[in-house]
Amino acid sequence: MVGSPLDGRLRKSLLFTATLLLLAATLGLGGCSLSGSSDGLVGERLTSFPTIDRAALTPAQTRVVDAAAAEFADPRTGPGYSEGNEEPWCANFVSWILRAAGSPLANPNSGSWRIPGVYTLQEYYTKTGRFAAAGSGYRPVTGDVILYSPESRYGQHTNIVLTADNGTLTTIGGNEGDAVGIERWNPAAVPDIHIVGYGRLSPGW
Repeated sequence: MVGSPLDGRLRKSLLFTATLLLLAATLGLGGCSLSGSSDGLVGERLTSFPTIDRAALTPAQTRVVDAAAAEFADPRTGPGYSEGNEEPWCANFVSWILRAAGSPLANPNSGSWRIPGVYTLQEYYTKTGRFAAAGSGYRPVTGDVILYSPESRYGQHTNIVLTADNGTLTTIGGNEGDAVGIERWNPAAVPDIHIVGYGRLSPGW
């Protein structure tokens, strides 16, 4: 039996709608497409948690460092940071650390502590007055979140600043080589890193 032209148009419409939904879901997750070079994200990959002078930190910063140290010592798999979901998990890792540190995020779409996408993470920081654009002169500090654009050398990504020392950053991130990774690097020496900006731990800085 030959289908009617209406049936054909309906199938095309359903296929088009499914494609749009898939695209929207992909954009909603917003990246975390780091392929996982064994050399680290952009610099030296550390195999042990760095020594950090907690006396120089605020209580909120100390809690972030402590939460990050605990996850580095005993990391979960990606779904462990994503409420069991199989998805890119760099933003979920950031969400997990900040919740564990007592500074939970609030997904602007669902209200959940978990923000699974880099785009939505930037939206959250912008709406809360805590986004500092790259090139604005803002210098990241311990506990800040770095947001990278899709043009970054490893695709769209996000991770957390552990230390910032004379332009050198030490960062911790999830989904870096499908693992929790720590890198020490200098943004000024990496022209293709394409940092979009920073989500500030505290709005007053």
